[in-house]
Amino acid sequence: MHYKRNIELLAPAKNEFIGIEAIKHGADAVYIGANAFGARSQAGNDIESIKRLTDFAHQYEARIYCTVNTIIFDNELRDVERMVHELYRAGVDALIVQDMALLRLDIPPIAIHASTQCDIRTPEKAQFLEKMGFAQLVLARELSLDEIKGISSSVKVPLEGFCHGALCVSYSGRCQISQALKGRSANRGECAQFCRLSYDLEDTAGKKLMQSKHLLSLRDFNASDRLQQMIDAGISSFKIEGRLKDVDYVKNVVAYYRQTLDRIIASNENLVRSSAGSSSFTFEPSLSKSFNRSFTHYFIDGLHPKNGMKMASIHTPKSLGEYVGKVATTSGNAITLNGNATFVNGDGLSYFDNNGNYDGFRVNKVIGNKLLLMEKCNIKPGDSVYKTYDKAFNDILAKPSAKRTISIDFTLWTAGNQLCLKACDERGCMATHSITLDNEPEAAKQPQTERQRQVLSKLGDTNFTMRECDIKGEYFIPSSVLTQLRRETISLLERTHKTAYQRDLRRTENKSTTFPYQNLVSADNVANHISHQFYKEHGVRNIEPAIECKKGNLEKGTVVMSTRYCLRRELGACKKEKASKQLPSPLFLRNGKTLLQLNCDCSRCEMTITIAEK
Repeated sequence: MHYKRNIELLAPAKNEFIGIEAIKHGADAVYIGANAFGARSQAGNDIESIKRLTDFAHQYEARIYCTVNTIIFDNELRDVERMVHELYRAGVDALIVQDMALLRLDIPPIAIHASTQCDIRTPEKAQFLEKMGFAQLVLARELSLDEIKGISSSVKVPLEGFCHGALCVSYSGRCQISQALKGRSANRGECAQFCRLSYDLEDTAGKKLMQSKHLLSLRDFNASDRLQQMIDAGISSFKIEGRLKDVDYVKNVVAYYRQTLDRIIASNENLVRSSAGSSSFTFEPSLSKSFNRSFTHYFIDGLHPKNGMKMASIHTPKSLGEYVGKVATTSGNAITLNGNATFVNGDGLSYFDNNGNYDGFRVNKVIGNKLLLMEKCNIKPGDSVYKTYDKAFNDILAKPSAKRTISIDFTLWTAGNQLCLKACDERGCMATHSITLDNEPEAAKQPQTERQRQVLSKLGDTNFTMRECDIKGEYFIPSSVLTQLRRETISLLERTHKTAYQRDLRRTENKSTTFPYQNLVSADNVANHISHQFYKEHGVRNIEPAIECKKGNLEKGTVVMSTRYCLRRELGACKKEKASKQLPSPLFLRNGKTLLQLNCDCSRCEMTITIAEK
């Protein structure tokens, strides 16, 4: 038997409301944090709201994944157990975790997904986690298509890959700079975002090579034009980053990827969407209209970006939005732009001056092709302008902007004085219901089929839309009776689906499997005795505790960030390229009293960061 491959669009949700909107706008699954132990401490939700979200999602066969992806201390293990039981009772479909202690806790048979914090970059790591019972693996963002293919060919469980949103400059799970400098652990959901700060680039003598640039701040990932290649490489679940993003962002980005994936699925008979229903929108989705630091393909095409595209947004960590043209003229607080972009009062614009400095302003009034600004600014002719807030677009998103419906087929017939209706929907559910009439219906003197179809199609107060309607025989049936029959049949169908809905079960851990590496360092995030014992039982000899468990000052030279992003390569000074410009070695980044040393491992095309001596 040939099985079709499920393709999943996975959306973020800061809260229940955003999760519901994500599903309405086409998400097949939503990931959301509970009230603790999620890697976004500002995006927690109580069990009751998660229960309401799962109930809504399951109508469409959509899944809810709960993030329990922080490292866990010994004194928290029982709290995690209790929370997981509550999440299971709330209907959550799977947990996204990084701490291996979850595999040994007394929890229900809920499916487990490996978080991106597990740092899955090799086939060996992926194979191990598959054998540990993980039902889905979230791959590292840094992988190329060829590397994804290598992992895909080695495992059978679905692979999840990021397709859009903000990028961590470090390998996920292997960034300790926030903990080291501020006592705020990124692996505990409290990242202080040192990567988004501005730095001076210095040499050993303290000479400034660049000043006040955001040298570690990456652009936003956008793989919308690489989805087919990612599917071919083995990705089945496409993850949008953004559990701290607002509802407008989620609506727009989810809708865009929904439309793109639908076109791909429609053109390939071997692919099928992983949930039911279809969404219609009141707007035309556009990725450039939502928060973005400009876009990058990151490493999806390999180590060196095509066409010289950059990975970092070194001039600003703020949103650039949509490019709308260059300044043609200025006069006081009025400007005109080259190009055909349209504007409305209240639009937000930004620009870079000739020195690369970023600033923004609001449009107070639009008169023809002239924009009157709310305040004077230093913008000059020739400066590039971006629309960071599209008021007309956001006004549409502020209202109900999508409807998701499930296709349903009806068959209507009579049997004596019984009026019968069968409903079959695209989820594979079926319900048959009948109403007893006072008498057998009489043959109609006039055609009744079209009128009866119209009555049965009035499903506006439900999640259904009628696709086919087979009416057998021409009988006169009062519209009120048909309406009652339709409503009762739909209610029965919904109860049938709720009863039939099934969650994936936890897979069995193969305890005889050996972990592919013998030594674990602090960046491998072992923070409790159960996780320590887990790795020991799977053959690991040396286990260094997580940095969060250490006391006192860090040892000199401790790596606090590991990344595939290389600042030398970004600045055109790669040591492996003959034509590149020259920069001294080593390099340092300074922000106030903070001094970081950059260490380039050219054999692996990787960079590590250590805290330098002041």
